[in-house]
Amino acid sequence: MYNKLSFEDVKVLQDIVGKENVLCGSEINPDYAHDELGGIEKMPDALVRVHSTEEVSSVMKLAWEKTIPVTVRGSGTGLVGAAVSVEGGILLETTAMNKILELDRDNLTVTVQPGVLLMELSAFAEENDFLYPPDPGEKSATIGGNISTNAGGMRAVKYGVTRDYVRGLTVVMPNGEVMKLGGKIAKNSSGYSLKDLVVGSEGTLCVITEAILKLVPLPKISISLLVPFVDMKSAIEAVPQIIRSKVTPTAIEYMSRDTILFSENYLGKKFPDTKNDAYILLTFDGNTEAQVEEDMKKVAELCLEIGAVDAYIVDTEERKKSVWSARGAFLEAIKASTTEMDECDVVVPVNKVDEFIKFTHSLAEEMNVRIPSFGHAGDGNLHVYICRDSLSDKDWEDVLKKCFDRMYEKAKDLGGLVSGEHGIGYAKKDYLKNQLGDVQIELMQNIKRAFDEKNILNPNKICLFES
Repeated sequence: MYNKLSFEDVKVLQDIVGKENVLCGSEINPDYAHDELGGIEKMPDALVRVHSTEEVSSVMKLAWEKTIPVTVRGSGTGLVGAAVSVEGGILLETTAMNKILELDRDNLTVTVQPGVLLMELSAFAEENDFLYPPDPGEKSATIGGNISTNAGGMRAVKYGVTRDYVRGLTVVMPNGEVMKLGGKIAKNSSGYSLKDLVVGSEGTLCVITEAILKLVPLPKISISLLVPFVDMKSAIEAVPQIIRSKVTPTAIEYMSRDTILFSENYLGKKFPDTKNDAYILLTFDGNTEAQVEEDMKKVAELCLEIGAVDAYIVDTEERKKSVWSARGAFLEAIKASTTEMDECDVVVPVNKVDEFIKFTHSLAEEMNVRIPSFGHAGDGNLHVYICRDSLSDKDWEDVLKKCFDRMYEKAKDLGGLVSGEHGIGYAKKDYLKNQLGDVQIELMQNIKRAFDEKNILNPNKICLFES
């Protein structure tokens, strides 16, 4: 179905982006064959580093004309193989498109290229007294990747997810045509929202080359509260009651003692408390100290009434750094504790989180495998990791499939979905198909055809066309 890159094609690519920005064969670092989690590996035929919308357009025109597959890649921090060139062809790296182009204080927007890192944008916004609310755990991810997966993160309880902050996009279509979707406007009822189709499409519809993002004024006060519980059941059951209390925390995270200990070992730093089995970590923000402290006090008292062991205020810089650096390192810490792992990124209704977590504990006992977890208790997005440890290749493959089958079926039974924020990519597409059914998948495939009838952009992902 696809054509291989010829010597002449490589020469054209070199003319477009410069010889030094086109790598082939052994010139390409093996890290480009996989993403952060690994497990899905395929080398591209060529790695092409682009620097502008015009370069992306020219590359896509060549790929369209020659029917060559193209996969877009940012920092490669994904976990489902979405940025892996499973069909070979061109791997289009956008990390050099890393400029913050404009801060518009009047319209509360910032315009960025897709290779800007989340931590760079967050720091820039705060330096200018603004907040970019989406806050996924991987701060070295690119904004283009965040948009492509509709990343959520820890502040989603109060502020929402990436889609809520994308006002406009400049995109390059598979045939090389450049389009602008949306803009600095706050409202838009002008036909179908193509912009919102692109958000979360994992690079299968077009290539994002610029984004206009909404900012909010930076809250003046932010305080965290660490609440230990005797067990996970008690911790998770507290979450719906916190939400019903009419206080809206910025974040509500859950974590187990085991996961915290992994993080301590990984970072070589002590967590403020590790005596209890389960913890809820909350953040409150606002513009007055009195308001934030009142909200925090109300939630602390509620937690103590329903069985919390204590409630620690995390207000000093030292404590904040200790707690949030540990939370940010959970994925890497679990990864470092085992030989291999895979992730189940489900989302379930908030009042079903406890039931799902209890299910993973019983499944771990039944399958005799470690399944640590952590996640966003306030929005039901759970990050559950199956650890290989000392399992043989055959046993690992068997255990992994059985665990995934059971967990995704359980999530479906509870009214949940396959992915809350990490996307589908290549790894989870069969589970998406099983959950959504033929009609919804066909609708998605028709959208893909409308954007990319040749199926050259990130093919064989999200259960769309296969080659």
